[in-house]
Amino acid sequence: MIIRHENKAPNIDSSAYIAPNATICGDVTIGRGTRVMFGAQIIAESNPIKIGDNCIILENAVVRAAGAGKLSIGNNCLIGPNAHLASCEIEDDVFIATGASIFHGSKVSSGAEIRINAIVHLKTNFPPHEVLPIGWVAVGDPMKMFAPKDHNEIWTIQEDLNFPDLVYGIGERNDLKNTNYTLCQTMSQRLGTHLNDEILKP
Repeated sequence: MIIRHENKAPNIDSSAYIAPNATICGDVTIGRGTRVMFGAQIIAESNPIKIGDNCIILENAVVRAAGAGKLSIGNNCLIGPNAHLASCEIEDDVFIATGASIFHGSKVSSGAEIRINAIVHLKTNFPPHEVLPIGWVAVGDPMKMFAPKDHNEIWTIQEDLNFPDLVYGIGERNDLKNTNYTLCQTMSQRLGTHLNDEILKP
């Protein structure tokens, strides 16, 4: 499905393939020979998405650019099934495996490999030709890699980066009830911009 959002329509090269049940929404540019497979969702809200040439976006991947910034994917990149990318930069020749997540403000440099269910966290600068092992977490700039069990060490770096503020515009965390109320109100307003979307091609 190809959707115009806030008067911005996707720009898809004629040589690209978009599966019938994939969704391309808003200010999205897709390059030559790129393939977007079944169930993938590429959604540009308040920032654009640019995907280069000869990329593979596999089944049910989510590629999203919202308030935290634009999203770009270079040439010759593979984004695996169920991967999740949000407002990040992916340079050329990057492999992102099944279920991996790349968070807001992060950069994955050329030739890197992010393996199954691994996470490149908020504002992390992942170096070129580096490999993030299965299920591990990359954090920070300069980047450090942690096993999933190392939550306390990860949080030491992450806490000051204030994920709720960058992603949802919530300056400080209050108790969970009030934070979630504010978060859902903020997201309701942001996602309400889709009420007037126009389906260009079902």
